[in-house]
Amino acid sequence: MSDYFGKDVPKLGFGLMRLPKKLLGTDIEQVKKMVDLFMEAGFTYFDTAFVYTGSEAAIKKALVDRYPRESYTLATKINAFMMAPNEKAAKKQFYTSLERTGAGYFDYYLLHALMENNYTKYDKFHLWDYVKELKEKGLVKHIGFSYHAGPELLDRLLTEHPEVDFIQLQINYADWENPSVYSRANYEVARKHGVSITVMEPVKGGALANPPAAVEKLFKAYHPDMSCASWAIRFVASLDGIITVLSGMSTLEQMKDNLSYMKDFKSLNEEEQKIIQEAQRILGHSSTIPCTACHYCVEGCPKGIRIPDIFAAMNKQLGNGQKEEALAAYREAAGEGRRASDCIKCRQCERACPQHLPITDYLEQAAEMLEK
Repeated sequence: MSDYFGKDVPKLGFGLMRLPKKLLGTDIEQVKKMVDLFMEAGFTYFDTAFVYTGSEAAIKKALVDRYPRESYTLATKINAFMMAPNEKAAKKQFYTSLERTGAGYFDYYLLHALMENNYTKYDKFHLWDYVKELKEKGLVKHIGFSYHAGPELLDRLLTEHPEVDFIQLQINYADWENPSVYSRANYEVARKHGVSITVMEPVKGGALANPPAAVEKLFKAYHPDMSCASWAIRFVASLDGIITVLSGMSTLEQMKDNLSYMKDFKSLNEEEQKIIQEAQRILGHSSTIPCTACHYCVEGCPKGIRIPDIFAAMNKQLGNGQKEEALAAYREAAGEGRRASDCIKCRQCERACPQHLPITDYLEQAAEMLEK
C-alpha cells in the first residue's frame, strides 16, 4: 500500500451529507454557489454516499453537469446494511450511484460505515471482491472503507485487505481519546499499515463549531477573529498522512469560513497545539452528548423521534448552561408523539449509531431535563 497517494488533493473536502434544504428537498441553487466558491478556491474533493438522501442527484446538477470531469474528484459509498436486503441489491447500488451522479467513474469508492455489528455483511455479499473488480474495470480509481469501531478490528481488516488504498476515519480533537470513537488509536493503526486517510466528522457534526464556553474562550483569546470550527479542521489537517478533511457544509457562510483559513493552510504551531490539548482536557470533563448528527438513528425510529435535534437541545444546557435556549430548541425538535418520553426502547437507534451511544438512556435524561 502506498502511503498518502493523494498528495495532490487539497486538504479541504466538501462533505455532501448535510446539504442546504428547502421545502421540497435540496436547495440546488445554493449548492451550486457553494460548489463554485469551493472550485474557485482550488479545492476539488467531493464526498457523497448512496444512502445520503438526494445528495448524489444534487451533486450531478451542481457539479458534474457544470464542470469538466477531470477538474474534480468524487467519492461515494456502497452500503451493505441500509437498503441492501441481499447481495444483488447491494451491488446494484454502484450503478445507481453512477446513474444518479452521471460521473462516469468514481475517484474514490468506499465500503460504507463498517463497525462490529455489520462488517461481516460485506464479506457475506462479496463486496470486497466486487470493489476490486470495479477498480480493475476502471470504474473506480481508489478503493477504501469508512469505519466506526475500535483499533483491533481495524488492524484485522487492514491486514486481511492489503488492496485497500485509503480509509475514512472519524477524527477530531474532542474524540482523540474517546473510548467509544478511538480517534487516536484508529489513526495510529492506519499509519502503522501505511494507509492514507480521509477524515470525517472533524467538527463532530457541528458540535465543535460551538464548543462549551470555556473552550471557545480559550480559542478566542489566541485568535479573536478565527472561528472555533477552524481550530477543529486545522487540528486534523495538521496530522501526517491525511488526504483531505471533509467538512459537511450546509451554508455559504460555513463554506466561506472554511475557505478563509484552508485556502492558504498552515499547520498548527506549537503554541496552538498546546491550546488544543487544554481544550481536550476541558472536554474530558464535559457532560455533553457526543452525537455527530449523522441521523442514521432516525431512519428506522418507529416514533419518528428527531434524536440528534433533541440531543443538540440538551447540549445547550449541558455544555453552556443555556436552559431557556435548550427548552426552546427542544420544543422545536419534539412535536406531538415525537418527544423523548415517547421512546418505546426498541433500541433500533442504538444498533444504527456509529458512535455506539446509549441513546435510550439519553432520551430518558432529555425527558427528565426538558419536559418538566
